[in-house]
Amino acid sequence: MDASFKKLLDISKELALLGYAQGVLGWDEQVNMPATGAPARAEAGAYLAQKAHEILASPQVGELLEKLSGWEKAKAPDSFEGASIRRMRRNYDKAVKIPAELVAEMSRASSEGFQTWLAARQEKSFRIFAPKLQRLVELQRQAAQALGYEKEPYDALLDLFEEGMKAALVEGVFQKLEAGLMPLVQAVAQHLERVDDRFLRGSFSEEDQWKLNLEALDFIGFDRERGRLDRSAHPFTSGFYPGDVRLTTRFGDTLTSALFSTLHEGGHGLYEQGLPAEWWGTPVGEASSLGMHESQSRLWENVVGRSRPFWERFRARVTHYFPELEERSVEDFYRAVNRVEMSLIRVEADELTYNLHIFLRFRLERQMINGQLEVKDLPEVWNQAVKETWGRAPTHDGEGVLQDVHWSGTSMGYFPSYTFGNIYSLQLVETARREEEVARGMEAGDFQPLGKWMREQIHKRAGLYSGMELLEKVTGRGPDPQPYLAYLRTKYQEIYGF
Repeated sequence: MDASFKKLLDISKELALLGYAQGVLGWDEQVNMPATGAPARAEAGAYLAQKAHEILASPQVGELLEKLSGWEKAKAPDSFEGASIRRMRRNYDKAVKIPAELVAEMSRASSEGFQTWLAARQEKSFRIFAPKLQRLVELQRQAAQALGYEKEPYDALLDLFEEGMKAALVEGVFQKLEAGLMPLVQAVAQHLERVDDRFLRGSFSEEDQWKLNLEALDFIGFDRERGRLDRSAHPFTSGFYPGDVRLTTRFGDTLTSALFSTLHEGGHGLYEQGLPAEWWGTPVGEASSLGMHESQSRLWENVVGRSRPFWERFRARVTHYFPELEERSVEDFYRAVNRVEMSLIRVEADELTYNLHIFLRFRLERQMINGQLEVKDLPEVWNQAVKETWGRAPTHDGEGVLQDVHWSGTSMGYFPSYTFGNIYSLQLVETARREEEVARGMEAGDFQPLGKWMREQIHKRAGLYSGMELLEKVTGRGPDPQPYLAYLRTKYQEIYGF
């Protein structure tokens, strides 16, 4: 092994160790930490973030990359060595553009922002959160200016989550998806009474729901010996290492709220557990992109979890814990979990209208970052847009502009990953089903062949490619909303009978 490359891997490992510590602090903050620990936790997080940034942006890394430029050319771009150098160079090029002080301040503001968001959400008052959000937006604008962009500041933030992504590309894909979705949404809206999910609402033991959620993780293949499930205000996944993957969920107002939250995070967890352990700490030891990560969560939550074959297998587990539902058939469950209700809450949204939430958030955060929307005007603009799309406005900020955790941190540019994850997931399933074992398994409610296919084609390739490169390599084309639209049309036309 080239000595310079070995040194680069050593530095990457050091960064991974710091990242592990940052990740555990972040997980603990949302799961266990008392609110009074927030000030010190913010300082600890900022210290680690600044240290990691100083190491990554150091002249030593630049010198190593320069020494390796010739060696890199002799390696295939998708080889471990070639991809590692390319990914490290991408990270380095971004790091040297952002001052270490800004990195520390963003980390500190993110921690403070999360605690303030929790309080504001509890009080259902955007006024409490507005000053923190204003500061976070200012910091992300500074980061965008430092990173640089061709067309607009928001492009720089998008690229942090999905390499090569541009706002114009997102808007173009979203417009195609929206044009196909809205007629279907409007048609279903005329027949909402045809599906009844009232039997899933009511008082269900949280203790038994918890046991059911653990069984759901076992069912999809998540290894609980290498991971765990906890509760948090907003569900999330922390993949510190393939042998330490932590998920959270939360209970909602239906029996299946937590179940689908758990399946979603379980999909993320499968990706993290499927990454090559021997690559951990190297530049390619992480997932290819956030969009590809979301493809896995949306796949297990929706394409699998809301399918008829899933309920043919999983219904017995539900009725074991809740025998009062024994009289309900597989068809009852299948139709109920696919009921469209135009929810104002994104994480409670049905599969058909979910992307409408992402369109809204993408357009608003793009305007905020590009200086076209003031933070103080956000609730008014939000509520008006919701009323135009959903037919009613939020009754308070808690079910409106405060419902998502993302804006309490430095995650602007992330929301499009959810919809691109939806799009990617159906392109991947369409490709996977060409293998007879996968297709036969999906029809019979045996999703292990599908999970194995994803592990081989997506998880094990880790960061050898960017998300869009990996999508094209596996499916033969870039982001294409048509398979996703065809899937939704087939499902909802059959369920609602029009």
